[in-house]
Amino acid sequence: MDFSSKKLRELSLWIIGTVTACVLVFLAVQNIDVVAGALKWFLGLISPLICGFAFALIFNVPMRFFEDRLRRALKKPAHSKLCRPVAFIISVLVIFGIFIGVVWLVIPELVNAFGIIIDGIVSFVDTLSGMSTEQFEQLPFGKLLLGVDWNGIWNSLQEWLKNEGGNIVNTAFGSISSLVGGVFDFVIAFIFSIYIIFSKDRLKTQFCRLIRAWLPSGAGEWIIHASSVASLNFRNFVSGQSLEAVILGLLCLFGMLIFDMPYAPMVSALVGITALIPVVGAFIGAAVGAFMILTVDPLKAALFVVFLVILQQIEGNIIYPKVMSSRVNLPSLWILAAVTVGGGLAGPLGMLLGVPVASTAYVLLKEATETRELRKQGKADITALKK
Repeated sequence: MDFSSKKLRELSLWIIGTVTACVLVFLAVQNIDVVAGALKWFLGLISPLICGFAFALIFNVPMRFFEDRLRRALKKPAHSKLCRPVAFIISVLVIFGIFIGVVWLVIPELVNAFGIIIDGIVSFVDTLSGMSTEQFEQLPFGKLLLGVDWNGIWNSLQEWLKNEGGNIVNTAFGSISSLVGGVFDFVIAFIFSIYIIFSKDRLKTQFCRLIRAWLPSGAGEWIIHASSVASLNFRNFVSGQSLEAVILGLLCLFGMLIFDMPYAPMVSALVGITALIPVVGAFIGAAVGAFMILTVDPLKAALFVVFLVILQQIEGNIIYPKVMSSRVNLPSLWILAAVTVGGGLAGPLGMLLGVPVASTAYVLLKEATETRELRKQGKADITALKK
């Protein structure tokens, strides 16, 4: 076989690249601990940037809504430059306003609930300390409690606190430093998200240029199209998730009002907000709401837990698929499957990203199938004409 110098050079580069890649993979497998540590360090280093990108995606959803309305209202070219900054400020105020409003509703009542519980415990202990031995024995488990060496338990607790005091202080300082680091990372991520949002048009242009310059034309155009579909599906998913949270909060409010449960507006707002957090959010809303109601009426607290479990089942299996199917290009059956499979693969994060990822794959597969069908139909028509 006759090879030209150009083909020989290309073949040599391909062989060298393949051998180099195999050697690197082999070394990575042999030193998997070092590679995992380096990857963890790198992800920790860029985690504020990743969070900033996530913030930009979230802020972009309401910002596009407000920006489109402002551009329609302010038709003068001189005013169009103000649309994006004003829309971003409105979006930030809306998001943080909702968060601060819920915190303002929940935290004072939660502090009062803890105060009621502590007062009840203190009153109960005072009552027990004033009771005689005969009265104490008449209580349920009174004889068992009298047989407990309370002084020994107290002395053991004091000794444990004395020995573990240094560790407790170190843990507290570590928690404070982690909190400060988390706040710093949040600020960096928020600032980075601002840069992304206000430069998104230029970043999109640069991304498309890089893809078209360094990848084959077919693969590059497919990646650009897939990114556009994924962006649209994610925006629709966030808006659908927000609508679903509002529906859940309103249903919870109506149910609590029907059953005459205390703290109905506050608990319903908390349930609606925590519904934005997959899996864990439902437990947070149920736990805090049940604790608040427990300070007023233990029976209604148990009723609230049963009511919320039933409501979550209805919401997760009926309302959520219906709402999402109207927002993303994915049938209700596949939405339920995406949430289930995503949760099994990656937990709460998988449940959160399962729907937009599945919707993007569904749209791309549908387009590819239609294109393939048209090609086959065209070939069949040509064959029929030849006959």
